[in-house]
Amino acid sequence: MPSTGLSLGPKLRYLVERARRIDVSSVIERAKEVHEQHGKPVPLVVADMLWSAGRRDVAFQDYVDYDFAILSKAERATFMTHPVSMQLAARYAHPDYRVLFENKIEFNKRFDRFLRREWLVVETGNADAVRAFVEKHGTIVAKVPVSHMGLGVHRYHASEVDDWAAFHRGLLERDEVLLEEVIVQHPDIAAVCPGTVNTTRITAFHDGSEVHILAIAQKFGRGAVSDQMSFGGFYTMLDDAGRALGSGYDSHGHVHEKHPDTGFPIASFQLPLMDEVRAFIDAVARVVPQVQYVGWDVVVTPDGPVLVEGNWGAGVYENKPSVTGIRTGHKPRYRTAIGF
Repeated sequence: MPSTGLSLGPKLRYLVERARRIDVSSVIERAKEVHEQHGKPVPLVVADMLWSAGRRDVAFQDYVDYDFAILSKAERATFMTHPVSMQLAARYAHPDYRVLFENKIEFNKRFDRFLRREWLVVETGNADAVRAFVEKHGTIVAKVPVSHMGLGVHRYHASEVDDWAAFHRGLLERDEVLLEEVIVQHPDIAAVCPGTVNTTRITAFHDGSEVHILAIAQKFGRGAVSDQMSFGGFYTMLDDAGRALGSGYDSHGHVHEKHPDTGFPIASFQLPLMDEVRAFIDAVARVVPQVQYVGWDVVVTPDGPVLVEGNWGAGVYENKPSVTGIRTGHKPRYRTAIGF
């Protein structure tokens, strides 16, 4: 695609807002992390972080997570960053259609055929239906319709409910009004972490004709209801064939050569049914063409991939050079597909 560039206006507004909200102590703490990891002097790191944020659209956490302190200028330029992703998301998601991705109930309605699992909305007066749903499945997941980072998601077991009227009332009071059947993941994924449904984040761009897969990250949980970092989860990047590029890591300085609970070597992971996954993403990305840049969360099951959610604010998952030994990121792929 021809380059269209990123608008100066949104970038300036972002920089002004960042400057207004900057937490100097937080920057210094991140600089200390960099010092501990790579031995760089804290004052120099602080200066470099501020310069990178203002001139290169690099968030402070991006600087830490992607080991910018040890990369050359050319190597840094290959990494996608959250500020750039935010600008792309704002440009390529029509405001009238964002609610389909922000509200989980609306998302389920629109993408129902790709969920491949049963779900139910909790409403006043449907306590009997809720009981029947939970008893049928034994264990269910309850979600708050609008939430982020895995928050507002809980797992409930029918065997632990004594008072169904109180259970129904509690769901309404906590706004946990979307109930879903638990996904059964592929054995190859369960071998890494059986207690959590481990999602694959696939960032893709629909240019109006083709669907381009830009980056693939495999997330792993720690047995909780979510694989997000707020629940102790971590991730590793995958190549186009679905093979792990190295060990796992998170934004808290933790590196996992093996899964802490099962001992599975993360660098040996291979996402199963990769051809089906690619075809699946091509199909889901065409459902709402008004939202072109999306981070899709899918789970590969024994019967193929299923959809968990789509994020119009796609976020960024990137390679970590100090873990993988790979000193380049995915930004060239984004540029080629999107044209900026």
